[in-house]
Amino acid sequence: MANIFIIHGAYGSPEENWFQWLKIELEKNGQKVYTPKFPTPENQSLAQWLEVIEGYGSEINAETIFIGHSVGVPFILNILSKKNYPIKAAYFVAGFVSDLNIDSIREINSSFVKNFNWTQIKENCKNFIIFNSDNDPYVPIAKAGELAEHLSVTPIIIAGAGHFNEVAGYTKFDLLLQKVKELI
Repeated sequence: MANIFIIHGAYGSPEENWFQWLKIELEKNGQKVYTPKFPTPENQSLAQWLEVIEGYGSEINAETIFIGHSVGVPFILNILSKKNYPIKAAYFVAGFVSDLNIDSIREINSSFVKNFNWTQIKENCKNFIIFNSDNDPYVPIAKAGELAEHLSVTPIIIAGAGHFNEVAGYTKFDLLLQKVKELI
């Protein structure tokens, strides 16, 4: 049994989008699922988010699966940049690793985006799945390519999925559930 963490994005919470639906579906399958609440937008910083996740330290191990949405992706990459922090898999939804060039979110996302240690990240996780949309209003498709290139994987591009949020109709995410079930 894997411990699965679903990491929300900026201005988000564990109760929105497809997060609770996925949690329930994975728990039906016998998995232990955590949906931590991170400070955002007030007090959003990498240091604050790392403090929250450190409270789950004993639950993160070689069988752990991380699922990140938006800024949750570079957050997970920061965790994986640490030495000897192996996990089973990481699923990245609407992820990015560099500045999105959007003034309104630049400041709160800035501490998450850096020059990552890609060698260490790949040593700590061997299974990466990337989902991006061809019409995401925040994360251009080129950002999916940038992330995929660093991880040496091919992203799954979903037409018309927007930012994979409730506004785009994403209160469920069947393909993500299927891909996670294939690995657990």
